[in-house]
Amino acid sequence: MDLKQIKLVIDLMKRSDLTEFAVEEEGFKLKIRRGANGLPVVSSGGSYGGSHNPFPGYQPQQAPAPAAAPVAAAEPAAPAADDASITYVKSPMVGTFYRSPSPESKMFAEVGTKITETSVVCIIEAMKIMNEIQSDVKGTVIEVLIENGQPVEYGQKLFKVKQG
Repeated sequence: MDLKQIKLVIDLMKRSDLTEFAVEEEGFKLKIRRGANGLPVVSSGGSYGGSHNPFPGYQPQQAPAPAAAPVAAAEPAAPAADDASITYVKSPMVGTFYRSPSPESKMFAEVGTKITETSVVCIIEAMKIMNEIQSDVKGTVIEVLIENGQPVEYGQKLFKVKQG
């Protein structure tokens, strides 16, 4: 099972009442279920690690700690009157966040950068594959929310953008 297939399953779960999905291939087990907050939680069993790991370097995600729920609940309570024009570019996958194609290259998006719906804003490395991430919003980057080289989760906010 590759990353695209896993993403499709997660998208299906988000759009439907499906609460759990499990698959086993050649000693590889993957189980995705809805967590307490309704978001998918990926877990595994079987042969992660060692020579049978189909995704070298990948460590399965653990269920979020109960302390994570209050953080998510606090976000909707914070909007101010002028926040209607503020939106976020979010991570479409789990991986490692990079702001440029190489350490010596110019960053894709910095504070003040004007972006469109097709602008490449970063790279997320997932399973040794570099994925260029395009913005899905038009506006100006007002804050970069993730440090270069840090791990990111599916749906995590990467850039704060003022639309317009």
